Amino acid sequence: MALLETIAIAFWAMLPAYVPNNAAVLAGGGRPIDGGRTWGDRRVLGDGKTWRGTAMGTAAGLALAAGLTFIAPDVGDVLGFDVPEFTPLAALGLAGGAMLGDILASFLKRRSGRQRGAMFPGLDQLDFVVVSLPLTALLATDWFRAWFSLEVILVVVVLTPILHVTTNVIAYKLGLKNEPW
Repeated sequence: MALLETIAIAFWAMLPAYVPNNAAVLAGGGRPIDGGRTWGDRRVLGDGKTWRGTAMGTAAGLALAAGLTFIAPDVGDVLGFDVPEFTPLAALGLAGGAMLGDILASFLKRRSGRQRGAMFPGLDQLDFVVVSLPLTALLATDWFRAWFSLEVILVVVVLTPILHVTTNVIAYKLGLKNEPW
C-alpha cells in the first residue's frame, strides 16, 4: 500500500472517532455524568463530561460513519482505491470508544490532581484512539482486521496528535474551547 493511500485510509477510517469529541464540545452542557460525585476530595469526572455531550458526540460519529459509508464507493472510484464502509458495530466502536476514551482521560486527570482543561500531554491527544481501536476490534473484528493494518495503525498514532492539536487551536481561536489543547 502506498504511503498516501495508507494516510487516506487511516484518516477516513478514524473520522467517526475524530468527530465525537468535537461534536460533544458544541452540544455539551447539561447534567454531568458523575452527577457531581467526588472520590476522595476530587470530582470523579468533572462538569466537562455530560450526558448530552456524550450522546451527541456518539450520535455525530455514527451519523458521519453512515454518511461516509454512503459515499465510500464514489470516493473510492475517484481515489483509485477502496475506502472503508462502516458496519454498524464498527461505527459504534469508533464513535462510542472515542467518547469512552475521553471520559477515561478525565477520570485519570482528576486522579492525578489536574483540573478541568489542564494539559496532560499524550493522554489528551490519544485518549480516544486508545479506547476506540480496541473496542472496534472487539465489536467488529473482521472489519477491523480488513482496514487497520499495522501501517494504518502507525499512521493513526502519528496523525492523530497533529490533527488533535490543530483542531483544538482552531476551536480555541473560535471561542469554542477555553484552552488551546
